[in-house]
Amino acid sequence: MNVLGIETSCDETAAAIVTDAREIRADVVLSQLDDHTPYGGVVPEIAARAHLEHLDGLVRRALDDSGLTLADIDAVAATGGPGLIGGVIVGVMTAKAIAAARGLPFVAVNHLEGHALTARLTDDVAFPYLLLLVSGGHCQLLSVEGVGRYRRLGTTIDDAVGEAFDKTAKLLGLGYPGGPLVEKAAATATDPGRFELPRPMVGRPGCDFSFSGLKTAVRRHVEELGRPLTDIDRADLAAAFQTAVADVMADRVGRALALFRDRHPQGDTLVVAGGVAANRTLRARLAGLADARGLRFVAPPLRLCTDNAAMIAWAGIERLRLGQTDPLDFAPRPRWPLDPAAAPAIGRAGVGAGVKA
Repeated sequence: MNVLGIETSCDETAAAIVTDAREIRADVVLSQLDDHTPYGGVVPEIAARAHLEHLDGLVRRALDDSGLTLADIDAVAATGGPGLIGGVIVGVMTAKAIAAARGLPFVAVNHLEGHALTARLTDDVAFPYLLLLVSGGHCQLLSVEGVGRYRRLGTTIDDAVGEAFDKTAKLLGLGYPGGPLVEKAAATATDPGRFELPRPMVGRPGCDFSFSGLKTAVRRHVEELGRPLTDIDRADLAAAFQTAVADVMADRVGRALALFRDRHPQGDTLVVAGGVAANRTLRARLAGLADARGLRFVAPPLRLCTDNAAMIAWAGIERLRLGQTDPLDFAPRPRWPLDPAAAPAIGRAGVGAGVKA
């Protein structure tokens, strides 16, 4: 089975072809980083126009890279949400057009499910497993019990961790996107313990996250310095921030592991996915935690942690195996929680954080 995957939920335009034998025959991604960097974040209208301009060419390139033609494609899968709705519409409509023209099955994939199932593409991980899903818009702990079967154990009550990385990078004058720039700066720190930062939620019951207080503490240190930041200041603050995030993650994941093992004694794998999963410090900390608990630790290759279409094609394959397809009148969704039964997380302002796109 050859499945064409399309991903357009945020600021990467991507197309891929994946087989049911876990072979990635093509995987092309066009970053819009240069388009959005001047604005310090993703501009939805710019993103949607870029998807519209480039997606057809990327699909053609994926076919060329794979050595296949549309006649060899057995189904089309596209991100149906959650995400920036303009971009999601571009991807869904393109996939529908191909499916209608070729008479192919169409699968609308939850973007988060694409991340959640990537470990099954790369490492053939068996259900159930515990997933830490961390990105610019998402921060969740999920018990992955099967395709379409997700139980949320924890989420953020305010900022997603990737958003906190971006805002910290902006405070430090590092630029955008924040995750890789903060990690790069932290690697040059001369005194990682120079700045004291809080560990929000550490030691508290439950598995929820909070990062707004940590971000505020970084701002306070910047203001207290009372002068333009030096490269040493930036590096030391970046290292302090990154260590604080790792400490929070280890505490929250440790609590979630206890809940997960109580419910699934046979579960033996901790998976981390999403863009922030590319952070090597976080990976190392979670790998150590898993090892201490006698668990297998799986993190997809870095290129499959950030948004990509291979994960969408694979999630489509997982659903096709179960006989699940979607009609061509499927409506793109700006919000689409993996666990609809989960209560919304309540932040300090009393507003449900829910799933952010």
